[in-house]
Amino acid sequence: MSRIVCYGEVLVDVFPDIEKIGGAPLNVANRLASFRNEVSIISAIGKDQIGCNIITFLEEANIDTSLIQKKENLESGYVSVSLDKKGSATYEIVEPVAWDNITFEASQKTTVQIADAFIYGSLVGRQEVSRNTLFKLLENATYKVFDVNLRAPFYSYDNLFKLMKHADFIKFNDEELYEIAFHFGSTFKGLEQNIAFISKLIETKTICVTKGKFGAVLYHNGKFIYNSGYLIDVEDTVGAGDSFLGALIHNILAEKPLQESINYACAVGALVASNEGANPKLSLQKIQHFITGSAL
Repeated sequence: MSRIVCYGEVLVDVFPDIEKIGGAPLNVANRLASFRNEVSIISAIGKDQIGCNIITFLEEANIDTSLIQKKENLESGYVSVSLDKKGSATYEIVEPVAWDNITFEASQKTTVQIADAFIYGSLVGRQEVSRNTLFKLLENATYKVFDVNLRAPFYSYDNLFKLMKHADFIKFNDEELYEIAFHFGSTFKGLEQNIAFISKLIETKTICVTKGKFGAVLYHNGKFIYNSGYLIDVEDTVGAGDSFLGALIHNILAEKPLQESINYACAVGALVASNEGANPKLSLQKIQHFITGSAL
């Protein structure tokens, strides 16, 4: 079991016919907690029903909510989600909301200092208060995992560069990798070439890139490790990458072999994409049967 802190947005995803608790850091935290890790979230909610629902969800998932601030004058976050015919999602993200105003507290620093990993994304840096708190916490983290989530217009390349420079581990999807690499001067066309370009530019030894139904590639200390994906019927892609990251970091912290780790993470991501919403319950038995091709 590892101690892990996730930092950033907690919110409700509003689909055409249903609402689901979500936000990338929350989704990652939920999956990590399902593997019996000790997980805390640093975020903020409003004093409203959405905020109450988020706290209830997290507590039922055995996630520490003591570092979630409650804001008087800002509402809890929510996002309008649209799905295309293939289940791919687009998002309309409301601002400003409570998680844009996460203020720094000494208790956050203490929790981050003793954690085995500190996981953060790019969206939470869209406004100054939460961004400044993030950079203060990064100064105190031991192992820093950057989950890139490009949501236009809520990012700048200058801020992305700073967030990447802090990271020991960076996760992109393939579109994000190409966009960022090209912006910083890459002339390469191949995925592996651009991963190596970013690794050299940022001086980060470990990079993971997800490729949707085609799996993922993990780059560590100059070596590439691949998984080519699992065949599934996609319900929606919301949260699949988040659960992928949670599963991968869980195994890396447990010092599992990297090939085993990426296979497991791809299986978890595929299972999430085959269900509705970002946080379906997945038993360890179900994951293992899926990997081995057995039916439950």
